[in-house]
Amino acid sequence: MLPERRSNSGICVDTCMELDAKEEVPHHLLDLNSSGRVNDGHHLGSSDSLFPGLIDDVALNCLAWACQSDYTSLSCLNSRFNELVRNGDLYGWRKHLGIKEHWVYLVCDLKGWEAYDPLRKVWMTLPKMPCDECFNHADKESLAVGSELLVFGREMFDFAIWKYNSTCNSWTKCRGMNQPRCLFGSGSLGSIAIVAGGSDINGNILDSAELYDSSLGTWEMLPKMMTPRRLCSGFFMDEKFYVIGGMSSSTVSLTCGEEYNFQTRKWRKIEGMYPYVNRAAQAPPLVAVVDNQLYSVEYLTNLVKRYDKVKNSWNVLGRLPLRADSSNGWGLAFKACGEELLVVGGQKGPNGEAIVLNACSPKFGMRNGALDWKFLGVKEHVGVFVYNCAVMGCL
Repeated sequence: MLPERRSNSGICVDTCMELDAKEEVPHHLLDLNSSGRVNDGHHLGSSDSLFPGLIDDVALNCLAWACQSDYTSLSCLNSRFNELVRNGDLYGWRKHLGIKEHWVYLVCDLKGWEAYDPLRKVWMTLPKMPCDECFNHADKESLAVGSELLVFGREMFDFAIWKYNSTCNSWTKCRGMNQPRCLFGSGSLGSIAIVAGGSDINGNILDSAELYDSSLGTWEMLPKMMTPRRLCSGFFMDEKFYVIGGMSSSTVSLTCGEEYNFQTRKWRKIEGMYPYVNRAAQAPPLVAVVDNQLYSVEYLTNLVKRYDKVKNSWNVLGRLPLRADSSNGWGLAFKACGEELLVVGGQKGPNGEAIVLNACSPKFGMRNGALDWKFLGVKEHVGVFVYNCAVMGCL
């Protein structure tokens, strides 16, 4: 058996060549040489190749399988690879190959956003958002969709949305919603996201919903929900969008959920879908969907529960590795990260305050009838409160 051949960056060349036999690289991805000649990937010298010593279609497969955290270093190889990264073509090819990485984006203080790669155990500081001071200090909400991180907040006179593009590693102002809002429920699936409910700038509770297409950068109004609500949570499950919990007024909490069907373009009310009433001082429901199964956290007991779609009921799985009851569910993130549940929260230790990331597979991560949480990473000296958190499935 021949030994594996690896490039200087540690990428397995044999594996990439085997993949290349199965995957034909689109011609436009290879037509990037600086001389202006058509690049067929087979007759180039080292000066204009993607990866010296390899034909371009093999090199592109190798680079596609590299971790995104290495792209900054790999971009120094040559201008052609740097262009592949910046124009998004490499991400499109990764998507075609089904390569997915999950990055955790969070903000714990006014210094700005951080990103964490759970696979490589690498932290990355994002560029400073060029927003005004009003937006910087205001309450914010966040949502990861496609290769973008959307951050919703308020400027001096109106709501605003800033967009971080992981492809370009830069912030830009995002087009505003048709009906600007805050305190809404939201969820994403691939390149689309839906925001539902919330409050407008005058405090009116909304029953409207909008769909965002990250590939176009556009917002589209959806049919109105059956019940107005704010402080609710949203998610995709079984190719439908759901919104649960929240409040229809300052005193009325909702236990019903609603399901949006993309084929019929209609909402369906599900009575008693979320029986854990949240008050005005409590956070929206902490929910996550893994493998089309819905999970939630009950704040008062710190219990993780799984939703039974058939019986419309919740079953206890185990306990959180961190406490959610101390701040009524605020300051803690409960997310899906690939096939695992992710909990991000603060704790105090001998070295001071830190934000700790723990994960568990709800399918295989059970031990002695309890959830078996594993330590993923830690960010020290940033306090113990998670203001915003989103998980991006980077393609």
